[in-house]
Amino acid sequence: MAKAKINYTCTECGGISNKWAGQCSSCERWNTLVETIVESGGNRYSNQAQGIAQTAPVMSLADIEAIDVPRFGTGIDEFDRVLGGGLVAGGVVLIGGDPGIGKSTLLLQALANVSKLKKVLYVSGEESGAQIALRAKRLAVDADDLKLQAEIQLEKILNTLADLKPQVAVIDSIQTIYSDALTSAPGSVAQVRECAAQLTRVAKQSGITIILVGHVTKEGALAGPRVLEHIVDTVLYFEGDTHSSFRLVRAFKNRFGAVNELGVFAMTEKGLKGVSNPSALFLSQHDNQVPGSCVMVTQEGSRPLLVEIQALVDSSHVPNARRLSVGLEQNRLAMLLAVLHRHAGVAAFDQDVFINAVGGVKITEPAADLPVLLAINSSMRNRPLPRGLVAFGEVGLAGEIRPAPRGQERLREAAKLGFSIAVVPKANLPKQKIEGLEVIGVERIDDAMNKIREMQ
Repeated sequence: MAKAKINYTCTECGGISNKWAGQCSSCERWNTLVETIVESGGNRYSNQAQGIAQTAPVMSLADIEAIDVPRFGTGIDEFDRVLGGGLVAGGVVLIGGDPGIGKSTLLLQALANVSKLKKVLYVSGEESGAQIALRAKRLAVDADDLKLQAEIQLEKILNTLADLKPQVAVIDSIQTIYSDALTSAPGSVAQVRECAAQLTRVAKQSGITIILVGHVTKEGALAGPRVLEHIVDTVLYFEGDTHSSFRLVRAFKNRFGAVNELGVFAMTEKGLKGVSNPSALFLSQHDNQVPGSCVMVTQEGSRPLLVEIQALVDSSHVPNARRLSVGLEQNRLAMLLAVLHRHAGVAAFDQDVFINAVGGVKITEPAADLPVLLAINSSMRNRPLPRGLVAFGEVGLAGEIRPAPRGQERLREAAKLGFSIAVVPKANLPKQKIEGLEVIGVERIDDAMNKIREMQ
């Protein structure tokens, strides 16, 4: 018997090497090459239609009618918001998150709602039918019309999809599915890539909406080759601490809607419930103003969100002062401290600086720069910022404060929640006065610090 040929495949990008190396030559990530068996060169699609859809004639773009993609809701407003308004026929959605964070719970609740109007199939590769029935009973959802199949073989799943012809199908999870056309084990790079590609082909041909559940690595990224995210139409991530009752669902890719949309849920005894006013989750309730606290207005997709930024500055007792940031980019903190020293005369080289975004939310936009510096300065001087103050703005290396996108929406959201003072970039000053909100425009970081000192 001939010896099976071995290749090494990168779990991040799917790149192939004929020998093992510590670093992938394609994406330059370390320790990502795993051993895989080279599959035989037979045509896996010999009994199936070629490609993901019927061959279409070549057309001029001007002759193609631009129409909106029809959607249907899941009955969960926060989930529909992240999806861009609802599910799309023929769309493929990939949902990833830590174990136990609520992926299966949210999907079971959504499918129970959808099953009242459409034919729905739930394929479980990790749990038995009895376990899912027990969860449905615990959540008190009406899932009598939901069709369930406990199966991990891809060919049997495809036959069920062809026979049942559901309008929505959930595969929980893609890492447990395997195809007989491949000899590698379930969860391997080849199996995950092949099964996802086959299911995507079926979705595009038949118009079935398919939702894939994916595992994540210890770093929090989706497990499997990076090509998996390119195959699907929408990629959603569950965020949040499993010990907290709040969960965040964020869209990182969406061919049918906006990216970086955020859905906020609260985990209750009856499952996940949408939070209509998420800003309240990320604001601490202080009887009196405390030093080192500044509220910012961040923009998550189309939703303005108020988040409290906390800073603690303390004398360092080691030669190298500590710089720790939770919920914000750590490297940016060091840069902001250098700008604060050079352009505002506030030195923190001998101080430990700790920054935290309240509520476990992750802020990636640079509009958090100004609130971070205001909170640090407040903690260093041990003087609280004025009550009812919010801020946002990007700080450049030259000390200038750059405008943030959608500034008017941020200011209106702050006024709606009762804030009375806003320190913003001068370019974000509103053209019309916002009732109940005094807006102060600043151009440089030293100007912002002086304005705050005058109000304290």
